[in-house]
Amino acid sequence: MMEKQRVKAIVLQKEIGLLSAICMVMGNMIGSGIFISPKMVLLHSGAVGPSLLIWAACGVLSILGALCYAELGTMIPKSGSDYSYLMEGFGSPVAYLYSWTTVMVSLPSSFSILVLSFAEYASAPFFSECNIPVMVTKSLAAAAIVFIVTINCLSVKLASYVQNVFTAAKLLIIIVIVGAGIVFLAQGKTENLYNVFDGKSVSAGGIGLAFYSGLWAYDGWCQLNFITEELKNPSRNLPLAIIIAIPLVAVCYVMINISYFTVLTSNELLRSPAVAVAFGDKVFHSVSWIVPIFVLFSTFGSANVSCFTAGRLAYVSSREGHMVEILSYISVRRLTPTPALIFNGFLAILYIIPGDINTLVNYLSFAQWLFCGLTTLSLIVMRFTRKELKRPFKVPIVIPVLLLLICCYLVLAPIIDNPDIKFLYWAIYILSGLLLYYPFVHLKVKWARRLMRPITTLLQILLEVVPPEKCG
Repeated sequence: MMEKQRVKAIVLQKEIGLLSAICMVMGNMIGSGIFISPKMVLLHSGAVGPSLLIWAACGVLSILGALCYAELGTMIPKSGSDYSYLMEGFGSPVAYLYSWTTVMVSLPSSFSILVLSFAEYASAPFFSECNIPVMVTKSLAAAAIVFIVTINCLSVKLASYVQNVFTAAKLLIIIVIVGAGIVFLAQGKTENLYNVFDGKSVSAGGIGLAFYSGLWAYDGWCQLNFITEELKNPSRNLPLAIIIAIPLVAVCYVMINISYFTVLTSNELLRSPAVAVAFGDKVFHSVSWIVPIFVLFSTFGSANVSCFTAGRLAYVSSREGHMVEILSYISVRRLTPTPALIFNGFLAILYIIPGDINTLVNYLSFAQWLFCGLTTLSLIVMRFTRKELKRPFKVPIVIPVLLLLICCYLVLAPIIDNPDIKFLYWAIYILSGLLLYYPFVHLKVKWARRLMRPITTLLQILLEVVPPEKCG
């Protein structure tokens, strides 16, 4: 009887409180993006003034999006974020296409981008007089993936504690950078901020690409929705964490960019491979080494959250029958979704092989905003089709409508301005998921289950994992 009760209790636990939730949001949003993206935003926007406006607009857009996701998360209190909402709003096929794209490509690619940034900053001091060997960067990135996955497999509390520490470190370096910028402004060094709207003309597609780069730095505002089932009191803590964290991040980002532009000219910023390091060299001189160290902390913390949330999406989609069964199993000893975390880490290691960050950012953003638009549309649709659902937190209908229009622009404008064949490849890949959905999910072909059964049993024994307790 005791053994039966112990097995029945094997579910993901509600261990994430309000402070950890805020740190999760801020820790994921404040990553390598704010130290890399300013150059790309300036490049595509054409001048300092439009660049600052885009950073502020990205913050507003992130807040609007997060408010919509807060309503969805309190209305549908399931982990998995967009996946769970698309399942409720549009049904199994659309949710499957999201999990097919996100579990297999988007989230592990995002994880790989973060660890590649971490590896570049970590190895730079050892190769100050020459280029960093590609093999060194990628080997270090792979080692970081293994280490982060191990932390997340061991304990939810350990992963949360690590995140809290690294978020505090991120806020410290932000205070240092913003403080240095304020000192320079107080000293009257404002020459870089004159005529900030003088620059090259840009197209609508160029503005869209600038938003892609800016929003990449803001990426993470919906990460809390991936772990709703592990939040304490989600109807309160989910919207509250969002309302506290995202405006704070937006203010920090705008202030950081003002500091960058105060100290660095536009040409210096565009020539710098790492804006924060160039800023540190010019401001801190002999102690400029503190900037890359804190950038390391920042990218590592973001990679930790990326791993944490990606494992939950694979776990939830597998629980719904959209991924192989073993990914929905939970560690008997650790109560973590170990197979899903390992699977995400394995894919991330594969994706560090190409390693072209800017290309990955543009095409990941295309898929991200496509599904964000569909999720926002599901919120609007469910206002009319699912009126019986309780909504502890509700936004005015104009907010999701506005967000949907912005998502359409972010998806279409870069394609219209520069119709790259790779966007078509992405669309084909997304739709190709239907070729797998029909036989393996809709028809549930028996031979596939017979093939997977011994593999599932072997992995279950090796990893010491079992199916979770059935809810309801």
